[in-house]
Amino acid sequence: MRSITLVLSDGTKFHGKSFGYEKPVAGEVVFNTAMMGYPESLTDPSYAGQLMTLTFPLVGNYGIPPFTVEEKGIATFMESDRIHASAIIVSDYSEKYSHWNAKENLADWLKREEVPGICGVDTRQLTKVLREHGVMMGKIIFDDEPTNIPEAEYEGINYVAKVSCKEVIHYNRGAGKKVILVDCGVKNNILRCLLDRGVELIRVPWNYDFNNMDFDGLFLANGPGDPDTCVETVKNIQKFLTNPKVRPCMGICMGNQLLSKAAGASIYKLKYGHRSHNQPVRMVGSNQCFITSQNHGYAVDSTTLPSDWESLFVNMNDGSNEGVKHKKNPWFSAQFHPEACSGPLDTEFLFDKFVELL
Repeated sequence: MRSITLVLSDGTKFHGKSFGYEKPVAGEVVFNTAMMGYPESLTDPSYAGQLMTLTFPLVGNYGIPPFTVEEKGIATFMESDRIHASAIIVSDYSEKYSHWNAKENLADWLKREEVPGICGVDTRQLTKVLREHGVMMGKIIFDDEPTNIPEAEYEGINYVAKVSCKEVIHYNRGAGKKVILVDCGVKNNILRCLLDRGVELIRVPWNYDFNNMDFDGLFLANGPGDPDTCVETVKNIQKFLTNPKVRPCMGICMGNQLLSKAAGASIYKLKYGHRSHNQPVRMVGSNQCFITSQNHGYAVDSTTLPSDWESLFVNMNDGSNEGVKHKKNPWFSAQFHPEACSGPLDTEFLFDKFVELL
């Protein structure tokens, strides 16, 4: 294994060994505290442009499942058709794996997809640095190749445009109620959760003006990066909200932020984001709490919501917004992932609520 160094923007260095594809790379360094789910996380489009640090020390021990596709054209075990994270940083990489569904090890998959991987890093210490300072830009550099160092860019880049579909895609034609899904970087399990509930799904690119189409409800998907770069999406949502014909709308993650922006609220960047399987949220107006899976670096400023909107969920760790709803119309959203794959599924009932409103 070649020696490799992660250099943060403040000059802090972490040394390790390369076990993935061998190329220097740069991006925003973030951490995920989940104990499992690395195939799903790596293929989540919301990680585009990021160097993903896993705090759980042992990674790779259950291998990688096969890339198979279901009847509806959705990957069975992955959240998209490829790895979107720019790199993965782990403490202890297990080359040998044991799992009934595994077909290869993590290193072979990373090499095939041309994604670097670092092991031997003190990921707990790295996480402490990121918690104290906030997420930082970073570069992965090979010690024996000090030249050809990439520049790290993340702020202001429209990653949604990079990961969104390029044309309209239809699922379950003629099946039932028609739902427009605005693809900002949608995860496969969101598609699956909607299709399993018998709707006809029309997936459109992030900047597609869907307002003149025939549909019964609008779904705003998750996605990477800064929601302020999605100006065209917000304008299209504003047209939808001001249409005299009121139709249901649900958003997840980036969808929560875009719906809130269209309503008139503002967004801010969290210090180090929420990326884990165990974020506690409370439904506003009740004592009902849920354990949720999350992956986002930005949040809605609840104090800027217009008077006809209100918070639907709140984060029990830091009090940040975890969803909004309109006081009268059937429009709501969640900052977390109700469909979370690899779990938990405490809040999947939100999909039932949305489909019932159609």
